Amino acid sequence: MLPGFATPEGTARYRDRFFNLREAGHFRRPLHVPGVGELWLSSIGLGTYLGDPTDAADQAYTESIATALRSGINVLDTAINYRHQRSERNIGAALRKVDDSGEIRRQEVLVCTKAGYLSFDGDMPADQRGYFMREYVEPGILDPAQIAGGMHCMAPAYLENQIARSLRNLDLETIDVFYVHNPETQLADISREVFYQRLKDAFVMLEKQVKAGKLRYYGLATWGGFRVPEGARDAIHLFDVEKLACEAGGDSHHFRFVQLPFNLAMPEACGLLNQGHGREKMSLLSAAERLGITVMGSATLYQGHLTQGLPPVVGRILGMKTDAENAIQFSRSAPGLTTALIGMGRKQHIAPNLKPALVPPTPADEWQKLFTQH
Repeated sequence: MLPGFATPEGTARYRDRFFNLREAGHFRRPLHVPGVGELWLSSIGLGTYLGDPTDAADQAYTESIATALRSGINVLDTAINYRHQRSERNIGAALRKVDDSGEIRRQEVLVCTKAGYLSFDGDMPADQRGYFMREYVEPGILDPAQIAGGMHCMAPAYLENQIARSLRNLDLETIDVFYVHNPETQLADISREVFYQRLKDAFVMLEKQVKAGKLRYYGLATWGGFRVPEGARDAIHLFDVEKLACEAGGDSHHFRFVQLPFNLAMPEACGLLNQGHGREKMSLLSAAERLGITVMGSATLYQGHLTQGLPPVVGRILGMKTDAENAIQFSRSAPGLTTALIGMGRKQHIAPNLKPALVPPTPADEWQKLFTQH
């Protein structure tokens, strides 16, 4: 397995290799938290969610990831259930290739993965229930009573097992960021009190994984939890979650990342005041900044829906040539967002998606006009 993890020295070396991108502000440090705040991360990251679980897609993804690493993208995002563990393996293969050649070193790249959903291995088994019984229930890894919605589990033993599998898939000794994947799924079946206890139990285990050198940091990757009103059943309250992390790991806990969709169609991270702290109400981005938590944005192009048909005002304010470029520029320019993730399953996607990174992010005062002009 490749040793090491993303370091300040490694990511700075990576940044300096791409002069034009560096001068345009493509690389940025997250919030000034010891360790995390010393890393240099690309404003655009590569996601690996979409695609069929086929050998052809594996080859295309591996080539795309290697091309991205050679082009100025040093943030890679995946999950164990993406394409039945194949996406993790594609990242591992690409990283091994560029590290062995000496082009890119492990210490230059932030690798993020997730677990929580029940995951298959390589392909969809004919007998799905039988697979989970043999693989997880009978060995005592998974208690069916801990499954929510028929597909989600964040019990410590299950997540620990998934981390071990992810490390093998990624061919890494250490994962930089591990997310509990869409934990709000649990809130459809359990009370908030039980939810918080389950989350705290997971955090206690994750702190142990950090001490063992298997992880550097952990967090929550969500779909709706941070984008719904504060009183919604599936709402996640960041201040409450950070308190759980303090109980699990003390003031120097390693809960330092959150991920949520952020794009022109889903701007709630900055526009919805759904995070309460005492009598204060603030956005998710503001709450994260106060707590020293780095925010990653997913679904930057909303699975292709934002690549055409945008209102002309978007182009006038953001200044890019195409709708896709403007959508990317919107997300990467959001104050408080570190990296905008884009699914890139083919190497031909890399250069077009990096075009916005050749210019500085849109200034905050100009960017804010998108919310006031029609």
